[in-house]
Amino acid sequence: MKTIDRKVALVTGAARGIGLAIARRFLADGWQVAMVDIDADTLRTAQQALATADALAIECDVAVPGQVAEAVRQTRARFGRIDAVVNNAGVAVFKPMLETTHEEWSRVLDVNLSGPFAMVQAAAPVMAETGGGAVVNIGSISGQRASTLRVAYGTSKAALAHLTKQQAAELAGIGIRVNNVAPGPVDTAMAKQVHTPEIRADYHDAIPLNRYGTEEEIAEVVVFLCGPKASYLTGQTIGVDGGFDAAGIGLPTLRGMKQDTP
Repeated sequence: MKTIDRKVALVTGAARGIGLAIARRFLADGWQVAMVDIDADTLRTAQQALATADALAIECDVAVPGQVAEAVRQTRARFGRIDAVVNNAGVAVFKPMLETTHEEWSRVLDVNLSGPFAMVQAAAPVMAETGGGAVVNIGSISGQRASTLRVAYGTSKAALAHLTKQQAAELAGIGIRVNNVAPGPVDTAMAKQVHTPEIRADYHDAIPLNRYGTEEEIAEVVVFLCGPKASYLTGQTIGVDGGFDAAGIGLPTLRGMKQDTP
């Protein structure tokens, strides 16, 4: 049954991690959620664990425009409207630039950049039917600061920040706001597996808040940006990074030094 008086969010990459946390946060606020992911088995498990008719699982590779259009169609058919789109699906290849293949480069750009382009292009007309809404693209600190091993990933996220501005400028006339959230290091399951104690210590050195973020902290900002309290906010990149991008060196020795007070 359609409940077209209730808000609807479409979240990509929603089977796990930040995407699942975002879906949970929307549901907690009374939204209906289309959970989109390429990993059908994990997605179904996540949806079943939520145990609510307000969550719809849709298998989709966001790099394939036809599948994106079908995901939007299924969302509209089930819920009758779309009020928010969160482009969270992403892939990464962590290799030296000279070892990154053209196929790897293309796949990262297809998912991380072309996917959000196709999703917004497909969803915007549906959003306009009920007066507009909000789009949040999930970028990364890697789109703001260059680093080794991230030539494809970092470039895709830097381009996504500009795509956000383009989308914001062009869609404002139909009532759609578009913003970009750029997380810093987040304690996802993947980070816990691949970040060695040495890597974590290095990140802590560089983050003024001296810790990783949580998936729930990212979700809080995303849902805020999709709500009425962010009604005059569009075309922006919001760094949810514990101060990572704002700071220079943050060595423990410097932190421990007492500051002279005036």
